[in-house]
Amino acid sequence: MLESAEVGHAISKASFARQEPKLREALLNAQYDLAQAGRNQVLTLITGVEGGGRSETANKLTEWMDPRHIRVTAFGPRNCEELGRPPVWRYWRALPPRGKLGIFLNAWYSEMVAARLEGTLDSTRFEFYLQETRAYERMLVDEGVILLKFWIHLSKDALKARLDELEEEGRRGKEVVRAERKRARAYLTMRPVWEEMLRETSTAEAPWTIVEGTDERYRHVTVGKVLLAAMQRANAADADAKPPKAARGAGPPPDVVDNVRMIRSLDLSQKLAEKEYDRQLEKWQTRLAALTQSKRFRDHSLILAFEGADAAGKGGAIRRVTGALDARQYIGVPVAAPTDEEKRYPYLWRFWRNVPARGGITIFDRTWYGRVLVERVEGFCSDYDWRRAYDEINQFEEQLTENGAVICKFWLQISKAEQFRRFKAREKTSFKRFKITAEDWRNRSKWELYEHAVADMVDRTSTELAPWTLVEAEDKHFARIKVLKTLVKALERAMA
Repeated sequence: MLESAEVGHAISKASFARQEPKLREALLNAQYDLAQAGRNQVLTLITGVEGGGRSETANKLTEWMDPRHIRVTAFGPRNCEELGRPPVWRYWRALPPRGKLGIFLNAWYSEMVAARLEGTLDSTRFEFYLQETRAYERMLVDEGVILLKFWIHLSKDALKARLDELEEEGRRGKEVVRAERKRARAYLTMRPVWEEMLRETSTAEAPWTIVEGTDERYRHVTVGKVLLAAMQRANAADADAKPPKAARGAGPPPDVVDNVRMIRSLDLSQKLAEKEYDRQLEKWQTRLAALTQSKRFRDHSLILAFEGADAAGKGGAIRRVTGALDARQYIGVPVAAPTDEEKRYPYLWRFWRNVPARGGITIFDRTWYGRVLVERVEGFCSDYDWRRAYDEINQFEEQLTENGAVICKFWLQISKAEQFRRFKAREKTSFKRFKITAEDWRNRSKWELYEHAVADMVDRTSTELAPWTLVEAEDKHFARIKVLKTLVKALERAMA
């Protein structure tokens, strides 16, 4: 796959002088159109052989285009903040918003290759991460990201000559050149790893463009033309595109077994007397406090995901959890409709931003499951979007648990009659009136549609790593104790 990039492509100085002004003008116009449309973002990955001219290429692109709408991020070894979170966290944080361009130097590919060569990744784990990368990139493309991947290649002889040139011209510090020479000595060892990585991750939606890097003019023009063509295709598609039609109030898809009995068969009559509730509350809060303050918890993080029917008591359950925690240790994230800023990124972006480091706790009141619940039922996204979300969510949660996260997901269920009673009570209580809206009443008319959506959600995303706990919440005392008890048991298993 790399042989074609070792044949000495070059562009003369005169030819480059003719091409550069036209290419620059076209790139600026395409960049402006992309920003005006605001429907896509461009993410350009530039990686490859050491000394191949990656940073110089990134600099040339920012020179040719408006740098105010470009963010260049060079990824090196992970810092302390990043080490406490999943590897992909820092890449999510650096994603460009819609209408902008992002240039990542090295990114996830350099990290994988380095780990493979250092022996911290065996061949099986390396293949696993390649599969995970393909899924991640497919999700980005599905979310509207224009993903371009450039491998800047040099032959072994060209690499040696390049490093000699850089050292002679003083364009690299001595320490940098020395480190690059050390990596260059492993060229023959690295090449099979590069080949496998490029072959396994060059997909229809995110193919690799391999660029011979010896001649910088050829390198700059090649990368610029590929970027220009991608932006022009996206802008042309935007001009012809019609707003996607989402099926409002869609019921269960015909290919899914009716599993709504799982929700309807819950025993909502379970109750807990007040004295027993007080005793149990003290017991489980004490155990939770001890676990989260233990030294062993420093190797883990805790993510709590609360979903449920309107007025099911999520807020009360969350307060009983936080009553056992150190306020410096956790953050609460109430999730509502996405803001204008959040709509400019892939839908999981706003949740990745709040992923805790090891030793930390994040409590989500409503979650990423909105894509397969309210967005599905209300028609805020297409069928394709919510159907693909199941796998994307499972991958998201798997990445979190691989990094030591304990994920506890709770669905709080009440009957339709109990919901009506609580709605009326809220209307009559002055300090609770803000908790009931016209939209809450309107949603009651879609009770059965939400039941089907919840059943599908639990069926497809209750995994061994991140299982759902269905909480019978007709009696608030019973629900709160079940949440606390489930949480304590999950932490004890993880920290055993």
